Amino acid sequence: MIYVCSLNRLAETVERSGARHVVTLINEGTPVERPAVVTLDNHLRIGINDIVEAADGLVLAGSPHVETLLGFVQRWDRATPLVIHCYAGMSRSTAAAFVTACALAPHRDERTVAEALRRASPTATPNARLVRLADDHLGREGRMVRAIDGIGRGAFAAEGEPFVLALD
Repeated sequence: MIYVCSLNRLAETVERSGARHVVTLINEGTPVERPAVVTLDNHLRIGINDIVEAADGLVLAGSPHVETLLGFVQRWDRATPLVIHCYAGMSRSTAAAFVTACALAPHRDERTVAEALRRASPTATPNARLVRLADDHLGREGRMVRAIDGIGRGAFAAEGEPFVLALD
């Protein structure tokens, strides 16, 4: 299971889920307190801004970021859930959850995964750049991008509610 949440809800989501692996996608310099039950080796921090085009002073997601994410989630033993979070729990984290589900369940149709994401979170608005980079990396020929386009932008909110995305 993949749990998705905001930075504000990280500790409670890790505690409630029993997760021992965490992926953080957040701006460089934003303080993140790693839950004590998560070892340093089981915490991946990717320092990117929530943007889809280059902007001065901000970090745009690139192929190395996606490769790092995919390597980490492929090493996850799945014995306990994985928590993925960003600042608001709506864009970078939902993109990473979608990417993770597509990468770890390659037999699943991308549209099915995107629709499950939308059912789980009405506010999910996956970062299009992360999805496009992962689509290229996984050789999905645009299917991941089209699937996310198909669910549209999520409902407006200041912060997403924690949710679960199943791998199967």
